[in-house]
Parts: sequence; C-alpha cells; structure tokens
Amino acid sequence: MGDIGIYGGLFAAAFVAATIVPMQSEALLARLLISGAYSTTVLIVVASVGNILGSTVNWLLGRGIDHFHDRSWFPASKSGLERATKWYHHYGRWTLLLSWMPIVGDPLTVVAREPLWSFLLLVAIAKISRYLIVLGLTTGWMGLS
Repeated sequence: MGDIGIYGGLFAAAFVAATIVPMQSEALLARLLISGAYSTTVLIVVASVGNILGSTVNWLLGRGIDHFHDRSWFPASKSGLERATKWYHHYGRWTLLLSWMPIVGDPLTVVAREPLWSFLLLVAIAKISRYLIVLGLTTGWMGLS
C-alpha cells in the first residue's frame, strides 16, 4: 500500500474513532511511528485533523440531538450523554479538554454548546496533545520507553 493509502487509513481510523464506532486510533499511529517508514509530522497532522473533524461531526449531530439521540448509530449512549451534560453544565467549555478520553470524550463533543471556533480550539488542543503523547511514548522522547 502506498503512502497515500497509509495516511488515508490513519485519517479514516482517527475520524471514525471520534464519531460513531468505538475504536482507538492510537495503536495504529504508534505502529506507524515505530516503523519509522513515514513522516512523523505528517502522521501527527493526519491523525489530528481526522480526529478533530470526527469530533466536529459530533458537534454538528449535537445540534439535532433531540431528533437523533435515540438512533442506534448515534455516537453516545443515553447515560453517556447525561453524564457529559452534567459535566458540561458544571465545568463549561473547559470539559472539551477531556475530548481525547475514551468513552467520555465523544459525548462531551456532542453536548457542547460552543461556537465552532472555541469548540475547534479546545478540541484541537486535546486531540493534538494526545497524539503528541503517543509520539513521545513510542519514540522515547518522554523518557518512558
């Protein structure tokens, strides 16, 4: 598979991981980083953009939450939405810094009632930070590998 296919696959995995399928993109990113065969910068950018765009889909779905929340394809469970709504109302926009977290992150991006610019800023900080930590753990620049 060519480089475009590898980067496209990473983009798709990161995008889907942020939306409707319980999936993690970190393992794929780590594997590609460890291989040393691909540009580290491009891998981080591709994974980050895919994951941020996936979260943006959640933000858009949240605009129609009353119409979609009971659908099987909806990216968050009822209990997850209730928990995320409580957190969001209590802590406000800063909860979006937790959007990188499994299980909790997707519902937070659905219930967020932020202007798109502040949503994107906070989610980008969270998502890029997570992938930089994966980079640090897999390449040893954090002193942990």
